[in-house]
Amino acid sequence: MTTPHERSSASTPGTFPAFPAGSILGYPRIGPRRELKKAVESFWAGRIDAAELEAAAATLRKRTRDHLVSLGLSADDAAIPGSFSFYDQVLDAAATVGAVPTRFAGLTDADGGLDLAGYFTVARGAGDDAPLEMTKWFDTNYHYLVPEIGPDTEFRFASDRIVREFAEGLADGVTTRPVLVGPVTFLLLSKAADDAPAGFQPLDRLADLLPVYVQVLTALAAAGAPWVQLDEPALVTDNIDVPLGDVLTAVTTAYRTLATDLARPERPAIVLGAPFGDLQEALAVVAATDVEALAIDLVKGSGPTSPVAGLETKTLVAGVIDGHNIWRADLSAKLEIVERLEVLGAGAITVGTSTSLQHVPHTTADEPDLDETLTSWLAFADEKVAEVVTLAEGLTEGREAIHAQLLAASAAVASRASATGVVVQAVRERTAALSGADFHRGPADERRAAQAERLNLPLLPTTTIGSFPQTLDIRKARAAHAKGELSLEAYEEEMRAEIKRVVELQEEIGIDVLVHGEAERNDMVQYFAELLDGFAVTQNGWVQSYGSRCTRPSILWGDVSRPAPMTVRWTQYTQSLSTKPVKGMLTGPVTIMAWSFVRDDIPLGETANQIGLALRDEIGDLEAAGIAIIQVDEPALRELLPLRKADQGAYLDWSVSSFTLSTAGVRPDTQIHTHLCYSEFGEVIGAIDALDADVTSIEAARSRMEILPDLRGSGFSRGVGPGVYDIHSPRVPSQEEVTELLELAVKSVDPALLWVNPDCGLKTRGYAETTPSLEHLVGAARAVRAQLG
Repeated sequence: MTTPHERSSASTPGTFPAFPAGSILGYPRIGPRRELKKAVESFWAGRIDAAELEAAAATLRKRTRDHLVSLGLSADDAAIPGSFSFYDQVLDAAATVGAVPTRFAGLTDADGGLDLAGYFTVARGAGDDAPLEMTKWFDTNYHYLVPEIGPDTEFRFASDRIVREFAEGLADGVTTRPVLVGPVTFLLLSKAADDAPAGFQPLDRLADLLPVYVQVLTALAAAGAPWVQLDEPALVTDNIDVPLGDVLTAVTTAYRTLATDLARPERPAIVLGAPFGDLQEALAVVAATDVEALAIDLVKGSGPTSPVAGLETKTLVAGVIDGHNIWRADLSAKLEIVERLEVLGAGAITVGTSTSLQHVPHTTADEPDLDETLTSWLAFADEKVAEVVTLAEGLTEGREAIHAQLLAASAAVASRASATGVVVQAVRERTAALSGADFHRGPADERRAAQAERLNLPLLPTTTIGSFPQTLDIRKARAAHAKGELSLEAYEEEMRAEIKRVVELQEEIGIDVLVHGEAERNDMVQYFAELLDGFAVTQNGWVQSYGSRCTRPSILWGDVSRPAPMTVRWTQYTQSLSTKPVKGMLTGPVTIMAWSFVRDDIPLGETANQIGLALRDEIGDLEAAGIAIIQVDEPALRELLPLRKADQGAYLDWSVSSFTLSTAGVRPDTQIHTHLCYSEFGEVIGAIDALDADVTSIEAARSRMEILPDLRGSGFSRGVGPGVYDIHSPRVPSQEEVTELLELAVKSVDPALLWVNPDCGLKTRGYAETTPSLEHLVGAARAVRAQLG
């Protein structure tokens, strides 16, 4: 096998630079202390101007480049990806090619470009102009903005930011590798514009888009970029509403234009990235193109096992280091995988990550409070870079060169397998003893009658999803308590005062079913992780969820159980403040897993049942305390859905079962709610029904009730609350706008089953937006009630 330092292209010798021995597909862009988040939000608040924001971002990019060089990635051969974004990589691609919806046309310059204020407006909306829809990025907890493409969308090279950021690094002595969402994935992830004719698919516009990508590549080559990374993750899924044959034809067309017709040196060498799974049928198609390198996921995918025509002219970037989870790699086993790729006859082999590292925190060095043994099992972004560098050395210099690192990694893996708490016999025995009866409730119609009698709610009852704004005072109190500057008693008194304020506000607005606002909760998963055995939490383990929104996923490392009640006394206190029903609020087992870094040493379904039993105990205690409505949120149900349809049935079986295990023990007159958000729901309607919740609230405002035809067509007959207020935008919807959405809902859902609620929790919003928005929501519900008589 030739090494990355020895090879050139078999088809065009010497015409492109060698790809580095080790590289990553992307790096966290928010900053180790969320510097980007803070700068962006300061810009939104008017505390800094665009020039100051650009300067802060440039400083962060330089720090990242220098840091990655210090970790061992080479500075002069495009080993370091230029994967920065102010908000979202798909929005960046849309801005680059000028795909701005017509309602934002007034924000663009003569060339179709957006300044920073305009860029953020497309992302967040303004006034009556709704932002781009948001949905999940493949099977991650990252959200991307969905471009809107129509037959008349004008594509043009509207922003050269990608070129300027490359030039910035080059001037600083670092040759980066610009990263851009590939043209096929960009169109497959887009939605048809509202005015597009029936049957139109954004992929129909590929021929019009490709000339702009040609311009981008030409400009990068002129700036001196030796390599460019075009990410095409849509090629690893068959869960897109475009026939596979059309997708493969599009790949051939796109990369004939970009890699064959546009020959070097007019363009950089291309590495096509395919993270999140197996390419399967697409592998042969991609290998037949003239791209110079192919990055494949060898964590979620198995990769090819025999030679593939075309790979002999390419570098194969072997993604053996997991970019999506935080467990330390067994380096010896990973090196064996890379070594076995020799049989494929690729032009060269490079060690890489399976995905961008944007999905993991920066470094374990920022976690001094974590148990040392647990820390020894972990690899965050910096540690994963070190693993890539180590394996690259082993591949090029031989195993003896990294003997000590191989031994240390094997010892960490063995330590994790044998540690106390990883296996808890009592937990295993309880899950093993489960029977079918533990997963089922009584008939839905009998429950509906019992709940109606107990709750006595009006037609179109109003409620919220759970959280209310986390004010600066709440965050200060939590921080002071964590530092020991505020006693537990004083902290809890402040939280009770906030809960009382939230209850009074809801009653003043006229909401029918109340929540306590979750003032005491730092995060909807971390709060429970801190109270359940088998979890650990981080201090600085931030990852980007969307835009400036960051979360700290907990670490699920061992068997899970509930040592004590978690929410009962807060919910009881809230209920004591009102005669209206108060919802108990829990996070469901699938979401707790999806929004944690979950263990990978036992089947996911087994872990889900462990969490389900812990929640079942909590629900039992809430019911015994007199709580009549209990909401178990599962916004991540669709998120973990496998990207291949053949794998989805098994996932839906265990994910649905873990939810019903949580909720099946309640009385008929106790109403179970659930909540789902920001996903394509049509493909999981059957699973949503199988959750057997009495009421399901679903994101629907940004998509203008797109879910409702699927619900109607499926015969869904349970309570449903399609969101009528998009909380992910700072804009306040008018009462007329909310009324219009609610009127659409009434056309598809029996009003007797319809609830009125926002899309999601209100934690990230301020009261200046929340209060009038909820007033408009209640006003719209009353108006439509009046229409219905």
